[in-house]
Amino acid sequence: MPNTIVLAKNFVPLLDEVYQRESVTSDLTGDPAMARAGANAKEIVYPQISVTGLGDYDRNSGYTQGTVDLKWVSTEYNYDRGAKLSVDAMDNQETYNIAFGMAGAELMRTKVAPEADAFTFAVLAGIAGISKGEPKTLADSAAFLNALLEAKNTMDNDEVPEEGRILYAIPELLNGLMMMDTTKSKEILACFTIKKPVPQGRFYTSIDMLDGKTAGEEAGHYKKAANAKDINFMVIHKPAIIKHDKHVVSNVIPASANSDADADIVKYRKYGLVDVYKNKVAGIYLHHKA
Repeated sequence: MPNTIVLAKNFVPLLDEVYQRESVTSDLTGDPAMARAGANAKEIVYPQISVTGLGDYDRNSGYTQGTVDLKWVSTEYNYDRGAKLSVDAMDNQETYNIAFGMAGAELMRTKVAPEADAFTFAVLAGIAGISKGEPKTLADSAAFLNALLEAKNTMDNDEVPEEGRILYAIPELLNGLMMMDTTKSKEILACFTIKKPVPQGRFYTSIDMLDGKTAGEEAGHYKKAANAKDINFMVIHKPAIIKHDKHVVSNVIPASANSDADADIVKYRKYGLVDVYKNKVAGIYLHHKA
């Protein structure tokens, strides 16, 4: 029994640590205090506010009467995924407890984190009204620099605050720009609060989520959608994003508590939401290949 307790205490923190280290979109997760429970368990609501502008001041009648419009906007959770892995107690014992420990870590590193990133980017890329650059392949660092300048100009003209802008780009482009080591490249990179390389395999305009059950989808995970484009880079203003995890379960069931088989089980489930505040779609800039 003591070994069972130690096993559970050792593995659960490890799984959480792996996800935080390997995900590139964890920076976008927002403050849950900004959202409150919706009318039902499948939605959240958030405040949206607008005010009228200035009017002429009259020395006799005084101020022009303005109005404040504050309403609660609802949006439904759009992500509900999970997996359960079992490792026979003897298989685990005969591999010096490596099989079970590595299975959980591999799930987080190679499946959970990449899928969370791919889903986040695909959802944001599909939002109507976001800013977009001309679809094309960026041949070199100079082309990337020019495209970033265009993105910055667009967001500046849309009055998106510079503080909080995050640059996500495929490694070839981001690494190449950093290696230029010129005044221009340093200046443009300094405009972004965070700069992160994103593997192309997580960076598509849309993805298909595999259900893990039907023929051809037994392995689960995701794949690039048939009509999807490879993304070159995205600039995301974090305050524009709703990224909220309502329910995350990552736990271990030891073989001694498994009534179906003599096997240790690791379970993982995440139920959450990725969306954009309706008044802040200008906080996303997308540039993808043709």
